[in-house]
Amino acid sequence: MMRASLAVGFIGTGIMGLPMARRVAGAGYRVAAWNRTRDKAAPLVSAGIEVVGHASETARDADVVICMLSSGAACDDLLLGDDGIVARMRAGSVLIVMSSIPVDTAQRHAQAAAARDVGYLDAPVSGGEKGAQDGTLAIMAGGEAEVFERVRAVLQTMGRPTRIGPAGTGQLAKLVNQMMVASTIATVAEAMLLAERGGADPAQVRAALLGGFADSTILRQHAARMIAQDFKPGGPAKYQIKDTKTALGFAHSVGLELPVLGLVDGLFTDMVEHGDGELDHSALIRELRRRNGLPLA
Repeated sequence: MMRASLAVGFIGTGIMGLPMARRVAGAGYRVAAWNRTRDKAAPLVSAGIEVVGHASETARDADVVICMLSSGAACDDLLLGDDGIVARMRAGSVLIVMSSIPVDTAQRHAQAAAARDVGYLDAPVSGGEKGAQDGTLAIMAGGEAEVFERVRAVLQTMGRPTRIGPAGTGQLAKLVNQMMVASTIATVAEAMLLAERGGADPAQVRAALLGGFADSTILRQHAARMIAQDFKPGGPAKYQIKDTKTALGFAHSVGLELPVLGLVDGLFTDMVEHGDGELDHSALIRELRRRNGLPLA
């Protein structure tokens, strides 16, 4: 049984994690946060959040521990093993991994948590930095229905949670999301480049398409970034490629060939190899410019 006033531990306060932790605290939950680079967590102090010196301290007296790290390997390092976070969580508490990680990694986490009588959800998100700031993230959760209902209110502070099915299915839904995002970014980048090369104003083309069948969040937000050449990372390309490769690997494991995703993954791979991995994934248009021998700016 969860207590009326929940204590929440939050691991990982980067581009996404920091505003997410702030949203949780703003809803009245007691939050203790940790980040590998402590300075990145410092702004949370003004929001009434305790910034702790070691990741294990987030599990101290916590009803819920939320993990928002960059990869499955990073999650494994902190969560698993005799000295990991799961081993320090009390029976009846809940671990929510909101990182984008492989499906089988989430399933392993769920097994480790169950062995300690800890509830588990894999609950990756979509919506970028703006969605994290506004509390409008799409949250795709995998795990037991009873565990999901226990922490639904916590998840709702950050966005719109939907339970997909058992552990791992939240990550599978995120892979589907990332396939669609990456492929749409590539198509929008090609469209903006074609408009420019053909003599039209890309900004006017974008404006004309809003509200039509080609409209999308990618067209609204990422095409605007492409036109303005504003590639400050909301979703760094190096993380996009992690997701496309994970999706291709999972598809292979279930006997599927996904040719469009393969082409898109190749574009992002080249983009990162050319040094643009720290830029926003909308900077994929730069890779298309390279391939066509066009200036980057």
